[in-house]
Amino acid sequence: MKFSELNLSPPLVRAIQEKGYEQAFPIQEQAIPAILAGKDVLGIAPTGSGKTAGFALPILQKRKPKSAIKNRFINTLVLVPTRELALQVATVFQSLSVHLTHPVKTLAVFGGVSINPQMMALSGTEILVATPGRLLDLVAHHAVHLSEVAVLVLDEADKMLNLGFAEEINRIFALLPAKRQNLLFSATLADKVTEIKTRLLHEPVVITIAEKPETNQSEFIKQVAYRVSAERKGPFLRYLIQQEQMTQVLVFVSSVRNADNLVVKLNKNNLHAVALHGDKSQGARTEALRRFKTKQVRILVATDLASRGIDIPVLPYVINYDLPRSPKDYIHRIGRTGRAGATGQAISFITPEDEHHFTIIQKKTGKKIELLESASVNLHGV
Repeated sequence: MKFSELNLSPPLVRAIQEKGYEQAFPIQEQAIPAILAGKDVLGIAPTGSGKTAGFALPILQKRKPKSAIKNRFINTLVLVPTRELALQVATVFQSLSVHLTHPVKTLAVFGGVSINPQMMALSGTEILVATPGRLLDLVAHHAVHLSEVAVLVLDEADKMLNLGFAEEINRIFALLPAKRQNLLFSATLADKVTEIKTRLLHEPVVITIAEKPETNQSEFIKQVAYRVSAERKGPFLRYLIQQEQMTQVLVFVSSVRNADNLVVKLNKNNLHAVALHGDKSQGARTEALRRFKTKQVRILVATDLASRGIDIPVLPYVINYDLPRSPKDYIHRIGRTGRAGATGQAISFITPEDEHHFTIIQKKTGKKIELLESASVNLHGV
């Protein structure tokens, strides 16, 4: 179905068409009419399925005139688990609202940075995207009021609850008006998500976009693995980047130390790289991501901080330099490529110690991945 057939205003259709999209994705095709109709929605959809636009477009369509909203009393609240996802979601709202006759102010707030600039920026905000802890800090400072929230969105609810935000979410619920529209989006319907669904949603429209490895992943993501010894991983990574002429590649590692060490080695070999991990300041993380997205640097080396909440529409390569701890982490990592209909390649390095775990990942994801040998590759001078 085309976006122009979903009862969206011409300025919104124009904005999404300028992003290169004509056809709505399944989550959008089902969620947009339900949200426009004022229904509560439970959307279970894999990462990269287009759900952010699926709720942002109808929210922007339904927004009240700015004059109807008192200052610091927000109309729409979107709760997210990470700083990166907060920035990403806010950017989607901002980019989709560029052609609206009446400007809409969207703001992302999160911890790890000074609260004072965020307090000042809240004036005039209509759509607030927030991590739970920082939102409660702002409420405590009387910088924002939640008593007139008309639409509440919980995005990546499973991740938020896994990170231990349940208590903070309950405190936020207590501050919200009883009458509101609730939208809950999650990659999985875990026990904690089911509990929140029962408490939060009233006669919801339930949308399930199944993540089927044999279709969702293999259709858009080519997965391949290389058997490689631990001492050859660094040279083999450099070889692959050069051999395949990779101009933009996201490399996942298992720790902060590994990320920093790998970046040093890549840069010494004239492969421009930056690191993204939780030990960096928010400013440094934002700048690293900006430089990677704009292709000022070729390689982003990241911990699992980046496996969710980072949206690069056309990212051709993801490399698992270190194999992730769980099959779910593997899915979220490779889901950074092959997003929204674009194709991509996911490459994993498998040491002898990794082989048993790699077998488990394949079994859990239902995908047989070709394991290639790398021992014969000449890495001298790489």
